[in-house]
Amino acid sequence: MIKREFIQKHKPINFKFYQNIDDFIVVENPIKFTNRGNFIIAKIKKKSLGTWDLLESLSKGLRIYENELGYAGLKDKNATTTQYISIPRKYAKDLNKFRHPKIEIKETFLHSTKLNIGDLESNSFEITLHEVKEEDLYKIEKLLKEISKAGMPNYFGFQRFGHDAQENLDKARRYIYGDLLIKDRKLAKMLVSAYQSDFFNKWLVARLAHSNEEFKALAGDVFRSYKDDKFFTPKSLTENILEDFKNRKIVPTGLLPGRYAFRSTNKARKIEEKYDDTYIQEKGYRRDAIVYPKDINISYNKETSKCTLKFTLPKGSYATVLIENIANRNLRV
Repeated sequence: MIKREFIQKHKPINFKFYQNIDDFIVVENPIKFTNRGNFIIAKIKKKSLGTWDLLESLSKGLRIYENELGYAGLKDKNATTTQYISIPRKYAKDLNKFRHPKIEIKETFLHSTKLNIGDLESNSFEITLHEVKEEDLYKIEKLLKEISKAGMPNYFGFQRFGHDAQENLDKARRYIYGDLLIKDRKLAKMLVSAYQSDFFNKWLVARLAHSNEEFKALAGDVFRSYKDDKFFTPKSLTENILEDFKNRKIVPTGLLPGRYAFRSTNKARKIEEKYDDTYIQEKGYRRDAIVYPKDINISYNKETSKCTLKFTLPKGSYATVLIENIANRNLRV
């Protein structure tokens, strides 16, 4: 696994970070629901359960197929998480009877469609850091202000690759090139996703190295518009394009190689082509290179030396990457 690099070049800050139900709390900020339709949206708070575990528990408890359930994003197991799950309305009575020691249904809404990946606005986090020195508190506050302005490299976090990261990537490559048969479709898809994500992370390290201390747009970059969520490649980097990037109206994107994905051109492609694999048959896509944390709040307890961070990140971004950015070291490599 490649070491992730960041825009800020500060000395590493030492603290302890534990991903558990008390120190890692995340809440989905959902899309607007229609309040009518054939689907129930359940706002669910859960502890020590990943999204796959949640879906399995709901499937067994409601006696329905897992593919009838919809979700907007995957959430970590070692955390307290609140997320939204769609369930066909015909199972309303069964849902009312559903009980599970690690699952609490907070609210329900009606919606016109099944939830799909990406059907959320953002995620809000509350993370506690341990053994934080009081003299480092100012450094952390200053860094968070800098990161909110300059942006955070949008790496995939270590969770994306599993505990045996290199072994999983090797399995994915062998599967893609036909040297390994994997009958479990869900497992195969997860391995290929990790393989694609590794290309993106390596590309992002290379782009940051190319730009030195900031992420700079290059000729041929594929941008995403925040306004209409569409991808485009401008003919040239005009002042208007650079101004839109500066004002967060558009953002450069990186490639997750696969079928149908837009490729960059010109100078941007010279870097990107080193982190592409046209042999991948799964669908490819593009990911924002930079994201901007917002709603940042920091508190500190002198007696316990605990620092609590609250912030919001766009969907698909990793809170653990922000913690790594603050620490300027990889939590796992």
